[in-house]
Amino acid sequence: MTTKLILLILSCWPIAQIRADPPLLLRVIRNVQDVEPSRTYADARTAVNVLGMRAVSGLDEAWLIEMHDSFASIEEVDQSLASARPRNSHRRTYQLSDDVLAPARLFIALYRPGLSYRPDEATKNLPKARYLLVSVYRIRPGDEAAFADMIKLRRARSDSINLDRPEVAYEVVAGAMSGTYIFVAPFPALKTLDDGLARTPNYAEGVRDAGKKAAAQTNISQERMLLRIEPGLSYVSEEFAAGDPEFWNQKPK
Repeated sequence: MTTKLILLILSCWPIAQIRADPPLLLRVIRNVQDVEPSRTYADARTAVNVLGMRAVSGLDEAWLIEMHDSFASIEEVDQSLASARPRNSHRRTYQLSDDVLAPARLFIALYRPGLSYRPDEATKNLPKARYLLVSVYRIRPGDEAAFADMIKLRRARSDSINLDRPEVAYEVVAGAMSGTYIFVAPFPALKTLDDGLARTPNYAEGVRDAGKKAAAQTNISQERMLLRIEPGLSYVSEEFAAGDPEFWNQKPK
């Protein structure tokens, strides 16, 4: 029995490791106008996890985030959605008025592990998340190294005050201007953000000031949005929903 148990644990270990990895690619759709976007994915029987969200801050808009492991996956989903859409239906309409991502409507972003902060923890937190804090950065060509240094200083400050705020970084590779980066931080509740409001202790002020100086020396524009995850707008697999079945399987009111 002991040998069988060990073999079972070893056989499951690679799977657990894979599940902790963030999606390689995100396809993000901003300001979705469909009433029930999750029905679109269900009708197409797509093999993809999609988080549907509504804005808590900023413009009143809805977001969809598709999580993919390859560009081939994006192609399969795109073809499935196209074939499931009735011939007389109109393509989704989007309205964007922000300065950071305009005129993009859909964009694809590639995972950047070097810019992420505890990405494995952020991935594990997704099924239990209720909110996402999405930070969008735009930098000029040639400022990549300075931007990376700024992010490192920010991570160092988070470690110095033991701030539990893991996030996954992505670089937009299609659908927006080059130099656009997306940082996604999942939260189980908004009260988690209260920890970040605490005053930085004296021993961490040097790191904080260095980060501010690096940001000032780099031409960066930043936008932050707080989004509430809506199960009725989402389309997730049974495996994903198993992380919090009561939340994901609730019936629409």
